[in-house]
Amino acid sequence: MSAIRTEDAPASVAGGVPLPHGGADLAADLATIGARADFSTVRAARKAADPAVAAAFRLIERWEQETISRGESFTSPAHSERMFRRRLRDLEHEVFAVAFLDNRHRVIAVEEMFRGSIDSTRVHPREVVKRALALNAAAVMVAHNHPCGVAEPSNADKAITHKLKGALELVDMRLLDHIVIGERDYVSFVERGWL
Repeated sequence: MSAIRTEDAPASVAGGVPLPHGGADLAADLATIGARADFSTVRAARKAADPAVAAAFRLIERWEQETISRGESFTSPAHSERMFRRRLRDLEHEVFAVAFLDNRHRVIAVEEMFRGSIDSTRVHPREVVKRALALNAAAVMVAHNHPCGVAEPSNADKAITHKLKGALELVDMRLLDHIVIGERDYVSFVERGWL
């Protein structure tokens, strides 16, 4: 059995036990680490000084990057929520992310466009349109997190969504959905009938 090696983690992780897949099977290695750790929250785990935990989070980040690739199609709001949740979960501030899509709704790029405070983010539709044009996108899907854990959109969330939709329509692009990520749930504007 080989062990995972990282810049600052020991050759074996998860309490000194080598990983069964040596980093080759990320999901299995993460399960191995998870079975040996008991953390009340992901945020607490990220702050842990244990090199095994640091190695686990590097594995998670690598796995997340590999699971969303250029050309992947969005098939449903639930699928989109899972993709955005990976990027936005557990952040202590609001982040507004945009998925730029081609005419078959395949991913061109996913970018975090705006960062805010613990309870708000200032979104500029002009910047989203400008970036979408630069990437030659045909459609966009947006999402942001609510660090407080409650996914219910605010009136400001609804207003910026409709403003962004209008700005995109001026250049013949579609806003496919706006997803608000909470701690355990999400709200899709499409599922609610708001888009």
